[in-house]
Amino acid sequence: MTRVMIIGLDCAEPSLVLDRWRDELPTLAGLMERGTYGELTSVVPPITVPAWSCMMSSRTPGDLGIYGFRNRADHSYDAMYIANGTAVREPRLWDFVGRHGLSSIVLGVPGTYPPRPLNGVLVSCFLTPSVRSQYTYPTHLRKEVEQVVGEYLFDCTNFRTEDKDDLLRQVYEMTDRRFALADHLLGTRPWDFFVMVEMGVDRMYHGFWKAMDPEHRKHVPGNPHQDAIKDYHRHVDGLMARLLAHADEDTVVLVVSDHGGKRMEGGIRVNEWLRREGLLATQSEPTEAVSLDQAGIDWSRTVAWGEGGYYSRIFMNVEGREPQGIVRAEDYERVRDDLARRLASIPDDRGNAMDTKVYKPEDVYDEVNGVAPDLIVHFGDLSWRSVGTVGGADGVYTFENDTGPDDANHAQQGLLVMAGPGVPVERRDDMHLLDVAPTVLDLLGLPAPATMRGSSLISDRARHATMEMIRS
Repeated sequence: MTRVMIIGLDCAEPSLVLDRWRDELPTLAGLMERGTYGELTSVVPPITVPAWSCMMSSRTPGDLGIYGFRNRADHSYDAMYIANGTAVREPRLWDFVGRHGLSSIVLGVPGTYPPRPLNGVLVSCFLTPSVRSQYTYPTHLRKEVEQVVGEYLFDCTNFRTEDKDDLLRQVYEMTDRRFALADHLLGTRPWDFFVMVEMGVDRMYHGFWKAMDPEHRKHVPGNPHQDAIKDYHRHVDGLMARLLAHADEDTVVLVVSDHGGKRMEGGIRVNEWLRREGLLATQSEPTEAVSLDQAGIDWSRTVAWGEGGYYSRIFMNVEGREPQGIVRAEDYERVRDDLARRLASIPDDRGNAMDTKVYKPEDVYDEVNGVAPDLIVHFGDLSWRSVGTVGGADGVYTFENDTGPDDANHAQQGLLVMAGPGVPVERRDDMHLLDVAPTVLDLLGLPAPATMRGSSLISDRARHATMEMIRS
């Protein structure tokens, strides 16, 4: 009977892993040589939360009602919640697998804290507050985890730091412990489906991209960390080889990322731009860059405000929807279209066009649940991040991140490498993150629910090949 093993590498960039460094990653290269690989288009927005939950459920952010790490709880101005596992109300792969009597090992998948019961074992994700929290299912597994790896590390204490040597130490320690635990669980538990996610790749990109990339604005030639990201990928490749020892000839192995990575050119201070455009009013004139909470918003004169992050969420102050809304319902679409046009036309700091992507939720999701942004903005096609501060002398552009040093942004294209029985040998450029869950169910011989948005990469390709034979 077929088993499926998924090794998730958060943020792994296909141009580096599948192409540039392929010859230096023998484990991954071996999977590519005997299977299917290529770019994996992520959801909008391509953010860890909610992308992994979207992958595991084949549901969009709109279906889940989760549009980022922090979300509006209602249409008031200050009710926000952090989207941990309690916000994910759709079943995910291990739920579907368990319904058919198959067992799972789930390790570190974002959106799994707090743990829920499943047919198998689970160790929760980077959103776990600390090891003092209950982070395993079943509960007694926690003691075994500590016996195997000592203190389990969910994440780095702070990946936005100038202490790069300490960051390297943290990432390697976290990664080694996670893979050691994965190796232990694979060797001691029955499993039909295994999935783990390692956060270290994401942390390395955000911490060391400028050291690697000569085209980064802050790159220093000859710096001591210029090979740090490549060396880390080589290290992870070796750790993956140990896990593949648990994959017999009936096991299909997938290596996936939820999105890619790219150098960050800088930040667009979206609320400062809105303020200068007369669309956001503050209660006082800030003399330095401060948060909106510190500045205070005059809602009676504010059309829209934004959230900072790797992408921007724009919220409009709509009459009858927000407490002090001023945009009339009959003007909503006209104002939103005008705002989208103006955001898309913001040039970079040198006056060049930025190729900014502006999305309306209803245009990218078939269903829109929760309190969605009115606009989703990828500044410079994600080469620029969004910064939420207002005031100060920086103007609209900033090259210092308000939450600490950060070299990279997310990219829309992640990656997928898949090898094992029934998997064709080919490179594909048409794969989507939402296709992963139905593909896994197909490989396990289980039906995919009609609610899933994606489709199996195996069955669809088989049908396509059959139709080509018929035509010829």
